[in-house]
Amino acid sequence: MTSTATKPRGALARAAIAAKTLRTDRWWLPPLLTFIGLSAWVAYATVRVFMHKWYWVDAYHYLTPFYSPCVTDRCVEGSSHFGSFLPGWWIIPDAALTLPFLLLFRLTCYYYRKAYYRSFWLSPPACAVPDGHQAYGGETRFPLLGQNLHRYFFYAAAIISLINTWDAIVAFHSPEGFGFGLGNIVLLANVVMLWAYTISCHSCRHIIGGRLKHFSAHPVRYKAWTFVSMLNTRHMQLAWITLGTLALTDFYVMALAAGWFNDLRFIN
Repeated sequence: MTSTATKPRGALARAAIAAKTLRTDRWWLPPLLTFIGLSAWVAYATVRVFMHKWYWVDAYHYLTPFYSPCVTDRCVEGSSHFGSFLPGWWIIPDAALTLPFLLLFRLTCYYYRKAYYRSFWLSPPACAVPDGHQAYGGETRFPLLGQNLHRYFFYAAAIISLINTWDAIVAFHSPEGFGFGLGNIVLLANVVMLWAYTISCHSCRHIIGGRLKHFSAHPVRYKAWTFVSMLNTRHMQLAWITLGTLALTDFYVMALAAGWFNDLRFIN
């Protein structure tokens, strides 16, 4: 069998292969699963954000992270820990001060960029598979130029994680005073995973250990950088885990607020 070769200008000769890819494995499955998973989560989150109900359990002070902090004048009594100063128009999310920054933090995240570039834009859908577009422009044009702002969205995400931590602390409440239930475990687990995802960010790793010439002169920063670097290797898994914990926490609080079932209480 003979083969011909083509030699594009400025490139080495390569075999003229008519097939788009020679991969015989199911390379299309990971981007398909990513597309389904992200689409399902976005659909659920969008519906919940604009439901404007079932987000606060007054008896135990449970507040879903999708509505934290609740800052519109539509917020139910007790749920506005930082005041309610925005109008309660249906188009305005009750957590309008935080949701846009959380969205931008995740959209510009290095892992999520890879995920939705491959699964939604097919750019490229997998290794050794051609790009779905005629030309490749990288991240040199609007709106992809905004991807470079990821390092600044990290600071906003850290502040929001502090707010979520405060919500988890406030939730140790019952009509008799201090209380502890299954909802507290759900809220705490979500906060721990959110912190793990946030500080495992590449921007956080650079902030802690970047621009240092000698780690030996900064032992504390070196220890912190080592810990963050360890988490950084799990950044992809943490990205998906936190999507799961956010949805689970929201659903649990919604179910309690709607009266579908009662919280399992351990103390009060």
